[in-house]
Amino acid sequence: MKEFMDKDFLLDTETAKKLYHEHAEKMPIIDYHCHLQPKEIYEDKKFRNLAEVWLGAGDRYGDHYKWRALRARGYEEDGISGPDDDYKKYFQFVESMPYFVGNPLYHWSHLEMRRYFGIDEIINAENAEVIWNKANKVLETLTAREMMYKFNVKTVCTTDDPVDSLEWHEKMNADKTLKVKVRPAFRPDKAINVELGWFRSWVDQLSEVVKKPIKTLNDMLGALAERIKFFDSMGSKLSDHALDVVHFAPATYEEANKIFLKGMKGQPISYEEQDKYKGYVLVALGKEYAKYGWVQQYHIGAMRNNSKSMLEKIGPDTGFDAIEDAVYMEKLSALLGELDKDGNLPKTILYCLNPRDNYALTVLAGCFQKEGVKGRVQVGTAWWFLDQQDGMRRNLETLMQVGLVAQSVGMLTDSRSFLAYPRHEYYRRILCQMLGRLVESGQYPASEMKRLGEIVEDVCYNNAAEFFGF
Repeated sequence: MKEFMDKDFLLDTETAKKLYHEHAEKMPIIDYHCHLQPKEIYEDKKFRNLAEVWLGAGDRYGDHYKWRALRARGYEEDGISGPDDDYKKYFQFVESMPYFVGNPLYHWSHLEMRRYFGIDEIINAENAEVIWNKANKVLETLTAREMMYKFNVKTVCTTDDPVDSLEWHEKMNADKTLKVKVRPAFRPDKAINVELGWFRSWVDQLSEVVKKPIKTLNDMLGALAERIKFFDSMGSKLSDHALDVVHFAPATYEEANKIFLKGMKGQPISYEEQDKYKGYVLVALGKEYAKYGWVQQYHIGAMRNNSKSMLEKIGPDTGFDAIEDAVYMEKLSALLGELDKDGNLPKTILYCLNPRDNYALTVLAGCFQKEGVKGRVQVGTAWWFLDQQDGMRRNLETLMQVGLVAQSVGMLTDSRSFLAYPRHEYYRRILCQMLGRLVESGQYPASEMKRLGEIVEDVCYNNAAEFFGF
């Protein structure tokens, strides 16, 4: 019987151990998509205790993975995401840990305790007080920045609305003591979701930011172009889109503007109208990104706010999203093709939340490559509900079979938590495990180990640094 999560955890061949310990383990981290709060990085937040940094501050902002597991255990919501006593929330999580058998939370949580706090105790109710006291002692000096430094994080890209002032990014750009480059990422979902009730109020915010009236679609696109230029000046190199369902249909400006005006009046927008409006805006934005050499990211396949009672009680983005199963390849192909036909398709990363789409998305990405650019369009790492062992293996296996895993830009956290960086280790161990099995089963020559080690280092860090221009 193997020791629980020893130094060779998940590394089940000698080749895998060599690839991980001699190559993957030493590589820095580029976290090119996350939901960390820039203010907390700039202020070098000091957390009051383990409950706050591990589960959330009690303000409905925290780690959705952990919250969903605790809800399945039947605990009250205020003791999960709300204002209940910190130790109570912590103890519920620790007490529940043995019941997370087979869930990635079991591994992630133990990695978090070991890598950040040096705590080797098994997480359970019996060890709760010991873990609490040890971790809180470390947190006296382990601040937000120190957490990133501990994992050799070189670059972090936050998620920022076009109307954001980026004041904290500006301050971080001027802070010579900060050892991590923190870049904003442009997230214009609210400009695209014309069918939602708050569309008009958001456009009004955009108008205030650019200090210009927005009466037409061209006005809004001009304002977004102005914000892209500003984001670029603040160090941004990429955008991010939550395309829960991919919308695209050919449309004239007159057609798209008519739909924009309906959205400004709060009138109902049909599905067909969404296809035309959203497709038009995505093409316009893609052309802007191409001007600046940005990378655009399309996160596809989330079905949002499934529990209407909990949406009413605690609001959106609190862990009640699921996996969409819409069919979208034809529309996505048309969208990418519209940008590609005139040379305006920027570097693009495609993510799917439904594992059913891995092969179709990876094959489609291969249709839009470009001379002189490695992996111009590629499928991103296993995302959200899929960033666990099975999801990562399927993602990597698909890249190996119908793409080029060696060109992948690797792992990201997509997290609100400063404790999420061990997920890069998890990914790297699985990558080395899979490559090691290919060598030891005779499917890849052992004589190419030097080159294979270089590929591992590329996927862990070098590819992302080159792809994003960091």
